[in-house]
Amino acid sequence: MPLFKEENSGKNRSMLEPGSLQGLLPFVHTVETGSFTRAAQRLGVTASAVGKAIAVMEARLGVRLLNRTTRTLGPTVEGEAYYRACVEALAALDAGQAQLAAHRRVPSGRLRIDLPLAFGRRCVAPILFDIAARHPDLTLDISFNDRRVDLVQEGIDVAVRMGELDNSAGLTARRLCVQRSAICAAAAYLDRHGRPRTTDDLDGHSLIVYGRDGFVTPWLIGDGEGRLKAYAPRGRIVLGHGEPMLDAVLGGCGIAFLPTWLIAEALASGRLERVLSLDLVETAPIHAIWPTTRTLAPKIRFTVDELVDRFSPPAWESTDLGDGNIR
Repeated sequence: MPLFKEENSGKNRSMLEPGSLQGLLPFVHTVETGSFTRAAQRLGVTASAVGKAIAVMEARLGVRLLNRTTRTLGPTVEGEAYYRACVEALAALDAGQAQLAAHRRVPSGRLRIDLPLAFGRRCVAPILFDIAARHPDLTLDISFNDRRVDLVQEGIDVAVRMGELDNSAGLTARRLCVQRSAICAAAAYLDRHGRPRTTDDLDGHSLIVYGRDGFVTPWLIGDGEGRLKAYAPRGRIVLGHGEPMLDAVLGGCGIAFLPTWLIAEALASGRLERVLSLDLVETAPIHAIWPTTRTLAPKIRFTVDELVDRFSPPAWESTDLGDGNIR
């Protein structure tokens, strides 16, 4: 069946004729992003190439698809109707390709993944590199962000997200693990300044805290009986990224509340000690999320399944996290 059929009988022809699919993806991405430049970034081409492909398509169809001004770029009435037809056609093609790939049972094609900066680099990227090494037909396009990207708007296939999920429509999620955190410091710092025994003792210490836009994240401290207390630290050093916080703690600058995936190696080697509490506190769920579709592409299903398997349990939780000098 034709993917699109014009009503003008003098120009009726299938979109499947030679050259008819040229410009389809540039047009769809341009409508979705409202920009030749952002569409080009999705496709890995230049903005001028996107504009030229759409101009050729308009000339072939004999209709203007986009309204172009110096400030805005959007579909015409005809362009909006054509966009909906294109999206349906591409969905059908994706479903067909997914069915074919499912028989092969191997991931293939280009997979765009967005990861949190530190956690993504340290914990997720090595798994993805291993997948890529074992499956040469899979192409990875990985971005790193601490902002919450719009998967549909930015053309992301899979994202790893830390923290509670919002109620975003059209997204599916699977839990990978739960982030746990602990209060820690370098042994040299504790030898010089003493080891806190209570939260009141923390007030006399140099604290390294996570903060952004004037907000400092509170510490959650267990009482040994399953109850948690929120502690509002007064930070001597406020940092907006976990890895510099780890560097500051290892440098003997003070005490911090950090996730175990970040400090496990330093705890196991004895460079850091856990202080104040034996409890590892659950601070955030970690999920893989992707746009909901009727047929999930094998490359997405395989990658998510692999992540779930490799994070069950997380590798760092098998490390000896120690109890420092807690008594």
